[in-house]
Amino acid sequence: MSTKLLLVDDEEGIRTFLGISLADLGYDVITAENGKEALKAFAEHQPPIVLTDIKMPVMDGIQLLKRIKKVSPDTEVIMISGHGDMDLAVKSLKFEAADFVTKPINDEVLEMALKRVREKISMRAELRSHTENLERLVEEKSARIVELERQAAVGQVVEGFAGAMRGLALDVEDGVNTFNEMPCFVSVHNAYMEIVAINQLYRERLGDMVGKNSWELYTEPEAQDAGCPVGRTFATGKGQRVRRMLATPDGSNVPVLVHTAPILDQEGEVDMVMEISVDVTEVARLQDELRTTRAKYQMLFDEAPCFISVQDQEFRITAANKLFKDHFGEPDEGSCCYKAYSRREAPCEKCPVAETFEDGQSHQMETVVTSKHGQQYNVLIWTAPIRDADGNVVEVMEMSTDITQLRELQDHLASLGLMIGSMSHGIKGMLTALDGGIYRVESGFKKNDSERIETGWETVKDLVNRIRSMVLQMLYYAKNRDLNWDGVDVASFFDGVAHLIHPKAQAAGVEFHSETRGDLGMFEADAAVISAALVNFLENAVDACGDDSCKAEHAVTFSVSGEKDHIVFTVADNGTGIAPEVREKMFTLFFSSKGCKGTGLGLFVSDKSIRQHGGTITVDSEAGKGSAFTVRLPRVLPDSAKTCREE
Repeated sequence: MSTKLLLVDDEEGIRTFLGISLADLGYDVITAENGKEALKAFAEHQPPIVLTDIKMPVMDGIQLLKRIKKVSPDTEVIMISGHGDMDLAVKSLKFEAADFVTKPINDEVLEMALKRVREKISMRAELRSHTENLERLVEEKSARIVELERQAAVGQVVEGFAGAMRGLALDVEDGVNTFNEMPCFVSVHNAYMEIVAINQLYRERLGDMVGKNSWELYTEPEAQDAGCPVGRTFATGKGQRVRRMLATPDGSNVPVLVHTAPILDQEGEVDMVMEISVDVTEVARLQDELRTTRAKYQMLFDEAPCFISVQDQEFRITAANKLFKDHFGEPDEGSCCYKAYSRREAPCEKCPVAETFEDGQSHQMETVVTSKHGQQYNVLIWTAPIRDADGNVVEVMEMSTDITQLRELQDHLASLGLMIGSMSHGIKGMLTALDGGIYRVESGFKKNDSERIETGWETVKDLVNRIRSMVLQMLYYAKNRDLNWDGVDVASFFDGVAHLIHPKAQAAGVEFHSETRGDLGMFEADAAVISAALVNFLENAVDACGDDSCKAEHAVTFSVSGEKDHIVFTVADNGTGIAPEVREKMFTLFFSSKGCKGTGLGLFVSDKSIRQHGGTITVDSEAGKGSAFTVRLPRVLPDSAKTCREE
């Protein structure tokens, strides 16, 4: 069955030709010429995908996006924009637009956008299916457990209906139907310890024992004569509860749970005894089935392709699946979700688990979480209430699906326009400052002022380096380049990087130390890429020391050590340090703590470079005391990185 798609554009030609292209892709296309007509069509057909122009009469695309998202949050909306509408297109992403394409529309770009939207819809449907299946399984198994508990409690209710059964024992003929239909071996014994009545199940399974001794079917020696449950009941006047083995006519043995209840006469003496024996073979079978079902449920729980945890009202994790434990660690007793996910000390704002406890409904949100290894993931979170027998929400199941790759692709596409505008503005400012530096050099030559020439030239060199760094970062971000790797001597490479940063540290009044430890040897890398990443960390360290006015002396230490399979670089400083909330986002695209001085690309590109080499970055920092960045790189590049080598 084809997917419905609502196409909204005020130009009839675009609706016609774009509608033909979409139909060729297999979509059932519904068209509308403006936002108002689109709302009517949406209400009638409920399409899962909407493709709309931004600028239209009557109601524009942004207003239409808001109205559709209000009534149907799961509907995916793709915006069509002209080159002059880029700000509006980016603005639409803030209102939960799935993507945008620009005019003139490229068929391949449109098809890719539609493919991502279908994948998102499919992922949401699959996650909803997982939730519904888990809820149904929990309900079914809970009902079975209740049934088993009800069977196990049969001994506790025997005394309650013993009085009512007295009349049945005295006049078996009148109560024969009820007596025979009881789902266990029921017999009535007189004071001579003879069986005077049995139900139908007893007769079918154990034989017609009326008139026989009360103990004859028991196989254990201690259950003979007065030692049988009926004899002990006559002796003590109290009901008995004991496990015994009964012999059947075919020679097999049946394990039973025996309950006896005294039947008193008018004087309160024990006149007869009712014995009810439950065949525990069936109970054992049901217990085995329950264990098997629990194992299957646990397998489903563990193998689900998302992070699953069950939380109580204090946000303590009471259960977690294997994927959750692998990425966030084994939850300790009292471990809370916000500590496991975000290393926080308090619940997250607008927590979906809290909202589910409050209204009993499922909720969803998108956020970023951090694994036990420091890896960050974009996740889509769904919650489902777990209720007790009275319908009260006692726990909440939280399912988080990793959508990092999807978000990285969307962020990459959405941010290209932002990056070009931001970088252009930044370069324009630096070119203006460069004009000022050139002016100082020229005026220094005219006035024969060597100091003016020197300061102007330093300004020119600094700005040229900044422009070069920014352009390289733009190019590296805009295109995934292959590594131009080669065997690199670690000691020479380390000295070269240290030589690059030493002048900047000296100019900033910061002590610079370089240290080497262990057998350095060789490693495989794109020297230019790794050098740029390390210089970025070192320049940030120098800047952090320069921004710190609380200490008299500042120092940056750059060290390298050799291990058997890895090379470890460390950049440490005693500058301003990094706050926890900044540390969570520092490797995020366009995030900068330097205000107008930063582009938000440096750490993002550095992290990307290190990961492309199969390496890792760990950050240890405390606000006001300083920071340490540790870069761990393999001596031998992974095969996936060896895609290009300069001959």
